[in-house]
Amino acid sequence: MNRNNKTGFATLLIGLGVVILLGKFAFGFLSGLMAYLVPILMIALGYYGVKNGSRYFGWIIMVLGAIILFSKLAWIFGLLLAIGLIVVGVSMLSNKRNNRTY
Repeated sequence: MNRNNKTGFATLLIGLGVVILLGKFAFGFLSGLMAYLVPILMIALGYYGVKNGSRYFGWIIMVLGAIILFSKLAWIFGLLLAIGLIVVGVSMLSNKRNNRTY
């Protein structure tokens, strides 16, 4: 039983290495896809490690994957912040105009 767990973990590590190499050598769409796929696979690998008893190693890989994924998605958070600021500013201006007394 222990041998199967190590074989599965080794296969997962090899797969992650292959995905990283594909991301480095791929061009165009595949390269962009790999930029998001690698952090997601790191989170999955960390979860797999935590679930199978390697808690310290698993948590480190999972947190690193989450940080990398968050940095890749930072442009979405900036876009949402900009849209939110515009909406709040427009609503403040419309409330100011509606509350005028003549």
